[in-house]
This record gives sequence, C-alpha cells and structure tokens, in this order.
Amino acid sequence: MKLLLDFLPIILFFAVFKWGDGNKELAGQWLTQHLGFMVAGGVVGAKEAPMLLATVAVAAISVLQIVIMKLLRKKIDTMLWVSLVTVLGLGALTIYFHSPTFIMWKPTVIYWAMGGGLLVSDIIMKRYVLRKMMSASDLELPEAIWRNLSWAWVLFFVGMGVLNLYVAYNFSESTWVNFKMWGGIGLMLVFTLAQGVYLARHMPPAQKDSKADAGVSQ
Repeated sequence: MKLLLDFLPIILFFAVFKWGDGNKELAGQWLTQHLGFMVAGGVVGAKEAPMLLATVAVAAISVLQIVIMKLLRKKIDTMLWVSLVTVLGLGALTIYFHSPTFIMWKPTVIYWAMGGGLLVSDIIMKRYVLRKMMSASDLELPEAIWRNLSWAWVLFFVGMGVLNLYVAYNFSESTWVNFKMWGGIGLMLVFTLAQGVYLARHMPPAQKDSKADAGVSQ
C-alpha cells in the first residue's frame, strides 16, 4: 500500500498529462474557466494546458495524501513534507507563469534532497539510516559495506537529478513526462536490484544459509 501511495502522484501526473495532450483545447478551456485567476493574463493556451493540468492534479493529490494520513493519524515521513512543499511551490510558479520549467525541476529537487539527507545522516553523522530501514531483514554486515551502500545511493540520487534536468532541457515535454514515469521508476528498480546483489555478495555465509533455509521452509 505504501508503495502505491509513493507512486500515485507520478502515475496521476502521467495520466492527466496524456489526457490533456490529447485534448489540449478542452484542457485549456477548463483551466481558463476554473483556474484563470491563478494564471498570469487569466488565459491558459492549448499548448501549455497539458502540463498545467497535470501540475494541478499532482498538487491536489499531494495535499490529499497528507490530509488522509493526518486523519488516519499515520506518521508522515519528512520527505513527504518536502515533496508537498516542493510541488506546491514549483507548481504555483508553473501555473502562474505558464512555464513547465519549474515543475520539471521537482524530481531533481527531491532527488537531491534525498541524496543530501543521506550524505548528512549516513556519511557525515554515521547514523546509517539505510541500515535502520533494513533492520527487519536482520542483515549483519560490516560498517564499511553500509557506508559504501550509502555512498552508492547518494551518487545515484545526484545522478538522477542531473539526468532529469538533461531530459527536461533537451527533449520535448512529452518525452520528459515519459521519462519521469518509466525511466525514473525503471532506473530505481534496477538500482534496487543491484543493491540486493551487492548485499548478497557481502553477506556472511551463516546468514546466506539461514536465508536459504527460511526460503525452503516457506
């Protein structure tokens, strides 16, 4: 369920953009009629309508997620607050200035925020948040392995932020949206699988045997 909630804004952004891209005139008219007061000049053109409509949708779902979690008294992760502030701030600028550039920076801001957080917590303060997050798996590995893994995630997030900007500034809006949906999630999945392989290679033999026995017993 948590994984679905994490990816819901991305999925909604993608779906709404694709609908708006196929119905530009209708999307522009709807935005002008209902949200014209938020836009410089009061009119949304057909060309910028898909991105603005997707931005409105992702801002709305981000707020709704926080409200629902508050009502359910669920703990809200710091990164979810960072994501909310980022999407509202950059989204407002995108809508007002009719410019997709601002919202295109959102993934980069989030990636770099996560990378910076890991750099401070795991590398500088040596709290090894990743190890705590994976404590349920009972992994007992040398500190050097956790440090290497933390560095790998930091570099991955930095690289993803740079890659996002490269696609945003060198390709069409539609290509960027496709990359945001499929490229971002795909690369994250590949990196996570690579992390599993790395951890398995450095797992003590006793732990490997216990994991294997657990798998057989299931």
